[in-house]
Amino acid sequence: MPPRRQRPAPTKLSPDASPEERARAAIAREEAMPGDRVRLTLRIVLARLAAEALSARAIREERNLEGVVEDILSAATKARGGR
Repeated sequence: MPPRRQRPAPTKLSPDASPEERARAAIAREEAMPGDRVRLTLRIVLARLAAEALSARAIREERNLEGVVEDILSAATKARGGR
């Protein structure tokens, strides 16, 4: 496991900073991982049927639930013109 990096101090953003600049500053404080990735901890509330559908997909694909959710979020970002 890579050594933990200390989070940088929060940067002062101007009141008129764009959402992208604010997002960049917020994510800069998250734990860095190899491959230009960050560890982001989410806790979400889903309808039971949605949670079961995600879990079933993960089981069918023989993957973990986090990986399935990551793929869904990455695909949505790309569809909206993201990286």
